Amino acid sequence: MFFGVKFKSLCLWGFNHLLAKTGLPVWMLGSGADRLRADVNRLLAFLFHQGILDEQFLQLQQLQDESSPNFVSQVVNIYFQESEKLLRNLRSLLMERKLSDYKNIGIHINQLMGSSSSIGAKRVRNVCVAFRAASDQNNRTGCLRVLEVLEHDYCFLKNKLHELFQIEQQRILAGGVGYPMQN
Repeated sequence: MFFGVKFKSLCLWGFNHLLAKTGLPVWMLGSGADRLRADVNRLLAFLFHQGILDEQFLQLQQLQDESSPNFVSQVVNIYFQESEKLLRNLRSLLMERKLSDYKNIGIHINQLMGSSSSIGAKRVRNVCVAFRAASDQNNRTGCLRVLEVLEHDYCFLKNKLHELFQIEQQRILAGGVGYPMQN
């Protein structure tokens, strides 16, 4: 009897643990992989259609394989860390009341534009182009306006890519653990 109670609570823990990790009941894990793959494809199609991402993101995905299954998310997370530093620096340079340092602003914009291009962040890259134009004209007001757009588009990109990676992780878990359906 004791063994049965212990086993039952362990199984319940396992069920709750898998439910918490994937958001899916255990019996759906094996069949949910196809649905999750469709969710990934829909989200990617949306991001491409809206001009958030471009084909460079697909090229980045092609570099991922079994030996480095988290390659894309690791590269993108490094991009997020570095981009947030650049955005903070840009805001701080523009908030100085005296004279904005347009040379350093240009350097930061070029770094952000290059790293955005390398991961396929098309919309962020395009906003950087507009930011660079305002910076080249020493237009502080224009730079501040474009910075607002840049921060908004960056946050949108970050949220959507985190959503994409979460779905992808759920898909991997669902595909890797197959449980037969119980009648």
